[in-house]
Amino acid sequence: MTNYKILFLDIDGTVIKPDDTIEDSTKEAIKQVQGQGIEVFLATGRPLHEVLHIGKELGIDSFIGYNGAYALYNNKEVFNRPMDGQVIRKFIAIAKENGHEIVLYTNGKNFVTSKKSQVVKRFAEKFHIKNYEVYTEESLDEILGLTLINIKENEVSLYAEDNFHFSQVYIEGYTDSYDVIRDNVNKGVAVQKVIDLLNISPEQAIAFGDGMNDKEMLSLVGEGFAMGNGHPDLFAYAKHKTTAVTESGIYNGLKSLGLIK
Repeated sequence: MTNYKILFLDIDGTVIKPDDTIEDSTKEAIKQVQGQGIEVFLATGRPLHEVLHIGKELGIDSFIGYNGAYALYNNKEVFNRPMDGQVIRKFIAIAKENGHEIVLYTNGKNFVTSKKSQVVKRFAEKFHIKNYEVYTEESLDEILGLTLINIKENEVSLYAEDNFHFSQVYIEGYTDSYDVIRDNVNKGVAVQKVIDLLNISPEQAIAFGDGMNDKEMLSLVGEGFAMGNGHPDLFAYAKHKTTAVTESGIYNGLKSLGLIK
């Protein structure tokens, strides 16, 4: 009987490979830990309505989405924290002034600052954002997360705001995009909420991730794994480094804990 009770998995670059497929070894690893009674969550920056099919493929129905702003346990809502509308207004104004674009997410819909923008279309295609509308203030109080697009590294400071930081999208060809992360609403905070709800200690939790939006999650749990393909700065926040997403990283990490036969 294992002492581990729960596993949190980032999606892009952790579960999903660059070609948008999932390794058979990853599916097998998830199946084996579920067979031992370990709860499995997918924890992503993406909107949940765009990743439910991935959960279905893996037999997972518990999720953390929007970089920690919303969580489901067995398809039931357990955490919902929209963004401050005044900050959203400010970011949209800055984007308009500087030729940037923004993708905004609610629980059920995606919005963009421009449907005509090629950078928006390219981003939406890569991250499988199938349906999106032009943002209006009718949805101001429902925004759970947003991504800044088409931004040079030296322009990120234009959006400087207390209690916010910006996580570069660590996928080749999309590093001019930044997830907006709240210091008090992130994957780590959501993980803490979930384990408190389930009466699980951090030491009984495992997590895998590859991007800087995973740092709070990896540093919170007892067994944090940075993927071999992860952002170089992420390794300092993880207890372990496993192999890459294309080299059975999840399988090998769980095997090192004695959870894979």
